[in-house]
Amino acid sequence: MVQEFRDFIAKGNVMDMAVGIIVGAAFTAIVTSLVGDIINPIIALFTGGIDFSGWFYALDGNDYASLDAAKEAGAPVFAIGRFVMAVVNFLIIAFVVFMLVKMVNRVKAMAEKPDEVAPEVKTGPSQLDILIEIRDALKARD
Repeated sequence: MVQEFRDFIAKGNVMDMAVGIIVGAAFTAIVTSLVGDIINPIIALFTGGIDFSGWFYALDGNDYASLDAAKEAGAPVFAIGRFVMAVVNFLIIAFVVFMLVKMVNRVKAMAEKPDEVAPEVKTGPSQLDILIEIRDALKARD
């Protein structure tokens, strides 16, 4: 069982997947920062200063100063702003992955493109043709 596990880990696909997960985690942090630090302030600018990430609705009917205050009080909340931010994160990541796949497919298509076929060059008769010709010439002499 240990040998099978070693063989499984040694395969290239597992290592590729591990690298993909690590890069994906780092990319997620970048996108989260992009949305939280750049996109949300722009949205807040156009919506009159509303802090989008702090947009929530307390289900217990009380008013709280912030989402953190509501959670600290133990109130059940719909964190609408966080959900919208997660959707924006998803759309950005999906778009970047789409562009990456599109680029990879283009590179693959260029690599698989057959080279121009060289024009067929006439060669002399094959060895079999020469032997048949010799045989026929010997038969004609008899």
